Amino acid sequence: MTFLSSKSNGHIKYIKALQERNNFRKSEGRFVVEGKRELMIALQSGYELEKIFIVPLLFDIAQISSELIPAAESFEVDKNLYQHMAYRASTEGIMGIFRQKNHSINELTLKRENALVIVLESIEKPGNLGAIFRTADAAKVDAVCLANSTVDLYNPNSIRSSLGCCLSVPCIEGSNQEVLDWLEASHINTYAATLQNSNVYHKEDYRKASAFIMGSEANGLSAFWRTHTKTAVTIPMLGLIDSMNVSVATAVLTFEALRQRSG
Repeated sequence: MTFLSSKSNGHIKYIKALQERNNFRKSEGRFVVEGKRELMIALQSGYELEKIFIVPLLFDIAQISSELIPAAESFEVDKNLYQHMAYRASTEGIMGIFRQKNHSINELTLKRENALVIVLESIEKPGNLGAIFRTADAAKVDAVCLANSTVDLYNPNSIRSSLGCCLSVPCIEGSNQEVLDWLEASHINTYAATLQNSNVYHKEDYRKASAFIMGSEANGLSAFWRTHTKTAVTIPMLGLIDSMNVSVATAVLTFEALRQRSG
């Protein structure tokens, strides 16, 4: 195992660029995962590990099954250098560089007839995206669709806030029209989360194949989805504000669907 000690080392500079620059991650087709749980989720979700970095004083590589780690390059670093590399304030002393997956809308085949899908239109904040994926994993959602996406799935904050679940839930990306075409071809009923001409969310039936269409933090759903979605649903607001954070609203709708399906 090679030992690294300098911030000027090419491997260290490469990791910093992947952590800090969306465009660089996209052009390289790589991303960084920190922490044992997140790294294990990435491996178990079929992501290819290329390089692994460990602080021997903080992490024992024997904690990870050798069968889960393919022939990846391995490096040891000291604690101070690792903290320079890391995105998270706290550290477990392990991180890896993985290859990104293809999230083309044609790559996903749903495994059940009454699939439950979350569609996110132009979500802006990686923290919200991560929180939604955490909900999706907990509820065994069949897919998350990023429509007209403005946020990077592999942003370090997406991974951190999802506890790695943005890697475990099937995800596809496309334009609004591509996502709509896919939903229609998959015979999925759509429910737009919007205030306009909407029904109270728990009065709808989500036991058949269903997709919740969630809008951006700043603007909500665009006219495209309000026009092309047959049913609009809303969560009643009893206080002074008229809407919830998008990740919270998504959780409310998703677990209502889960409640109906388990009854």
